[in-house]
Amino acid sequence: MSTPQSPKDESLNPLASELNAGLEAAAPEVLAMLSPLGRRLYFPKGILSQSAEAKAKGHRFNATIGIATEAGEAMHLPSVHRYLVDIAPDDAYTYAGGGGRPELRRRWQDKQRAENPSLAGKTFGLPIVTSALTHGLALVGDLFIGPGDRIVLPDKLWGNYRLGYEVRLGAQIATYPFYEGDGFNTTGFAQALEREALGRDKLIVMLNFPNNPTGYMPTEPEGEAIVAALVAQAERGTKLVVVLDDAYFGLFYHLGAPSMTESLFGRLVGTHPNLLAIRVDGATKELFVWGLRCGFLSYGPGRADTADTVCNVLDAKTRGAIRAGISNSPMLSQTIVEKALASPSIDEERNQKCETLRARAEQVYEIAHAPRFRESWEVYPFNSGYFMCLDVKGVDAELLRLHLLDAHATGLIATGKHDLRIAFSCLELDQIEPLFETIHKAIQQLRSQ
Repeated sequence: MSTPQSPKDESLNPLASELNAGLEAAAPEVLAMLSPLGRRLYFPKGILSQSAEAKAKGHRFNATIGIATEAGEAMHLPSVHRYLVDIAPDDAYTYAGGGGRPELRRRWQDKQRAENPSLAGKTFGLPIVTSALTHGLALVGDLFIGPGDRIVLPDKLWGNYRLGYEVRLGAQIATYPFYEGDGFNTTGFAQALEREALGRDKLIVMLNFPNNPTGYMPTEPEGEAIVAALVAQAERGTKLVVVLDDAYFGLFYHLGAPSMTESLFGRLVGTHPNLLAIRVDGATKELFVWGLRCGFLSYGPGRADTADTVCNVLDAKTRGAIRAGISNSPMLSQTIVEKALASPSIDEERNQKCETLRARAEQVYEIAHAPRFRESWEVYPFNSGYFMCLDVKGVDAELLRLHLLDAHATGLIATGKHDLRIAFSCLELDQIEPLFETIHKAIQQLRSQ
């Protein structure tokens, strides 16, 4: 593992050194969590900061930013702008800034507080706008994950974690069994924390609920056990970067038993100096605007008394990473999401879509558990989100996937040797039973070969 630079390392840019010194004074544990790149990052005082100053004070002439203007607004083509309704050119075509539109950031934070009562009275960072959740997770990697770092994940995981963290950054993923009986494996999770922390000062812990690919959200007791295990490990001296991948937040159906309806982020903010909670969420799934690529990254420090300082430093470093990578997230997407959040009907509209997905999930739950299918698969517990998984019997999941495509014109995802993921989010109610009948038939066909 790399030896971290001193916050006063002369090889660092003075702005990075200043940020690191601020962290060292406010929360030395968080400074120790940063990757080598994270220590080097800063937000430059160059064109962007000078342009921001000119925007505030340069009312007579402003010739700073690299856009074209005409008649006091962003220059644009009528053949483009005719497709936009009630959106001004400046809200569509200009740059949004590294952290995102300020009002959008405030509105998303208000939404987070309203939906997560555990955040009441706690200090956490103003959400930073990202180009959807994958970009947010990549930014977490930039700031906190370096070669040889260990990431703790369940064995039912989104495959892009491996590409983003193992392949791209050289980290190592260590897994534990996701399920224990009919629920989340809280014992295995706690054991994995203790095991993987041996000989290490820092762990990155990924918690993806509702989970992709399983569609599982922990119950209240399971959530309490997860938090307790993390706090216990922090008390042992391990510095924990706990990342909450909340892509499917809000889609809770309570199948089998009631699940949590809050993010674990709210339970973890301010719990221990050695624990930094990071929430990655977004409009993509929550507002059903996948292609707008609008996500958010929020920091929840463990020390309440210095949380504002820590959040400000991490905000600057994250904006530096955004500036160095994609410059900024799309203005038009942010404007649309901001306007949607201001709509008085947004909550009712979201609830209607959630109820549509709930009806699909309930029907999938009933049909997948039908006795006639027991010879073909076991159903992994699921209660939320977009997905559910089958543990298919007697056949290889990848061979089954290919057979379903070639012989039955049916597309599903094989996520393991015997695991088949079904996205019920894109199935109409009248398609659900025929789909499972088709899977059952395909399994029987492969067995008879």
